[in-house]
Amino acid sequence: MSRLSRRTLLKGLAPVLAGSVLPARGEQQAARPPNIVWLVSEDNCPMIGAYGDRLARTPVIDALATQGILYRNVYATSPVCAPSRFGIITGVRAESAAPANHMRAVAQLPATLRAFTEYLRKRGYYCSNNNKTDYNCDIALADAWDDSSKSAHWRNREPGQPFFAVFNDETTHESGLFRPDLMKQPAPTGAVTPEQVRVPGYLPDTPLVRRDIALYYNLMEKMDAQLGARLAELEADGLAQDTIVFYYSDNGGALPRSKRYCYDEGLRCALVVRVPERFKAMAPAAPGSTVDAPVTFIDLAPTVLSLAGVERPAYMQGAPFLGPATGAPHRLAFGGRDRMDERYDMIRTVSDGRWRYIRNYMPHRPWGQHVGFAWLAKGYQDWEREFRAGRLNADQARFFGRKPHEELYDLQADPDQLRNLAGRPASRERLRKLRAALDEHMLAINDNGFIPEGSPLEGYVASRAPGAYPLREAMALAARAARGRPSDLATFRAALDERNEVLRFWGAQGLLVLGRDARAALPSLVKAMERDPSPQVRVAAAEAVAMLSDPGRALAVLSGLLDADNPPPVRLQAINALTFLGAKARPVLPLVTAATQDSDKYVNNAARYLALVLERSYEPGKVTIDLAAMARGYQ
Repeated sequence: MSRLSRRTLLKGLAPVLAGSVLPARGEQQAARPPNIVWLVSEDNCPMIGAYGDRLARTPVIDALATQGILYRNVYATSPVCAPSRFGIITGVRAESAAPANHMRAVAQLPATLRAFTEYLRKRGYYCSNNNKTDYNCDIALADAWDDSSKSAHWRNREPGQPFFAVFNDETTHESGLFRPDLMKQPAPTGAVTPEQVRVPGYLPDTPLVRRDIALYYNLMEKMDAQLGARLAELEADGLAQDTIVFYYSDNGGALPRSKRYCYDEGLRCALVVRVPERFKAMAPAAPGSTVDAPVTFIDLAPTVLSLAGVERPAYMQGAPFLGPATGAPHRLAFGGRDRMDERYDMIRTVSDGRWRYIRNYMPHRPWGQHVGFAWLAKGYQDWEREFRAGRLNADQARFFGRKPHEELYDLQADPDQLRNLAGRPASRERLRKLRAALDEHMLAINDNGFIPEGSPLEGYVASRAPGAYPLREAMALAARAARGRPSDLATFRAALDERNEVLRFWGAQGLLVLGRDARAALPSLVKAMERDPSPQVRVAAAEAVAMLSDPGRALAVLSGLLDADNPPPVRLQAINALTFLGAKARPVLPLVTAATQDSDKYVNNAARYLALVLERSYEPGKVTIDLAAMARGYQ
């Protein structure tokens, strides 16, 4: 339908949508659907007064919580924006539709999966988005939104037309911690000073770490005032009593070990919903109430559809927590991470609000892999600087070490998640239940995370083709790989001969995790490195070979995979393998230096860091990303 004909039709429908043809005002008010506004902040866990943070200066959000409902245990599905926003716009988890589970990728969606706003538009809603998208897929913005721009606003709709309006506030984005330094601008000031803040036990207590924490509190104060200005627009337009308002943050916090990590501070978010009096039947509790049952952002799309009176599509994986379609509350919230920026990892996690279970599928990669963009923050630089100087205690230094396969934390007794209870006999039954729940969830959503990025098996459709993706077998093999037991060597070596690429990849990963204990499998690894049809398998096998023997042949394979003819994920995986070979990679320094000009920004960033390391000129604080690209809107 053309824009002109759509607008003409909406003008004709506006009185009906508004209910003005109904004979009685009470019936009119009851029939008219609610307007819905999302006020979204970026990169913050609940450093908010209403959540009990005594340092926070957030009077607008605090007032909204007294007028509405505060959800205490709210989680992003991923600790970074793009995979999280994929789930928000589609109602489907990013892990179900690779490569959407990776940071900044473009998943190809089947025609049956749509932005949930398309269903609202068919219902007659005016849908506007101001302004961030970052959906990690090929959704057509013209289908999803009436307007997605910096000027998008409910005020642009037809008179009387119900609306769904999203406003994304970027004030608290992680770049707020370092943009003032890089752009030579004054840092935002506020009520919180470095001397007042609490430094978590996993961070060193240094002036720069304290400075970043205080700065972030002050960014939160600034963001809160901006939310107040948007709410004032609703009041000024006389719409507050007709509009359900959501405030939430799109993923967890921006401070070190928050964004990109599967600890609570990376996944826990804020959510407050204000429901006007005339729509109170759609709310599960009275104004000023707190809801403790877990909510995840996969629930946002079905919730808005429920409020608008639109049936939830069967493919959506979440459940409404408001409106007439509200069902039983969740008991558990699931999340995970895969590639973040230029670094690969695979982690899955589940929490009930009190306990958090984490499963690390790549324990040979430390938590603290250098990420060029994140390392622009002084807090990360100081943390690494203190580590290299040997001035950290065990809790602080752990970030730069090898991960265990499993972690379990009591969030009430240990909010900083320092004491891993996974190996304790008293935790055995709780661990068993959370393990089983996570396994069941991963099978139910067809978790694509075991498929190496760039494989033709990736995708909502491709991974569901009969026989294409043996998920149950891959989960079992990857779990054995992550445990790193030498007794499984024969299993991993046999997996290198499997017909399915995913199983061969995790066989190579298992041998890589074993390290020196995989020496007996060296001939099989050399064969896989040189002959496997999958470049992703060749990368993993080559890294393992280089660790076990003279690295010359392995370096030749990895160098060849850096060639521009290979897809960006393959080039990035090769650079990551070279990075973890350390000094053994020095013979290919010229090729690494050439890769600093790669057309893919993540390959470029990873190569910049590795070149500095191999040249022995890297030190914390040295910029390893293209600052000009950042200034143009890098993240």
